[in-house]
Parts: sequence; structure tokens; C-alpha cells
Amino acid sequence: MALTKADLVESLAERGYRRKEAVELVETMLEILKETLARGEDVLVSGFGKFCMKRKRTRRGRNPQSGENLVLPERRVVTFKYSSVLRDKINGNSD
Repeated sequence: MALTKADLVESLAERGYRRKEAVELVETMLEILKETLARGEDVLVSGFGKFCMKRKRTRRGRNPQSGENLVLPERRVVTFKYSSVLRDKINGNSD
């Protein structure tokens, strides 16, 4: 099961934030992340990971349904590189 924005809000509310504050906090954080990535800048969260903006070049592709050859335009994608701290926590290596 995926963690949703509502789950984040609930988790903050359990930690003492009022619901309205928690909603504003989550929405503001996500908006800052989106704006920063849209400018082409990376977002580094120490101990968690780094969101990076990458460019994909124009490339040839194929429509699997019709078999038609296509040219896929250049685009930008977001990638995530996790930190060693997060990796260790996920793998149970944290002390």
C-alpha cells in the first residue's frame, strides 16, 4: 500500500500538529518540490535522498498496438537517488 498525502497529514496530526496546519505543511512542501524541479534544480534531502531532473533525448519508439514507428520528443523526467542512510534503514542495517 502506498503512502498518500492523507496519510502524511494523519501522521503529522498524530505528532501534535492541528489538521489544518498539517494539510498546509504537506501541500506547501510538495509545491516547493514541484517548483524547484520545474526550474531544473535538484532537491537534496539529507538522510533521505536526492530528486534529480534528467533530460531524455528525442528517440525512436514504436506503438506496440499498431506496430507504427514513432519519434518520441525530448522530455524531462524526475529520478530519485536514495541516500546510504535510507538504504541502510530499508535493509535493516541501521544501528
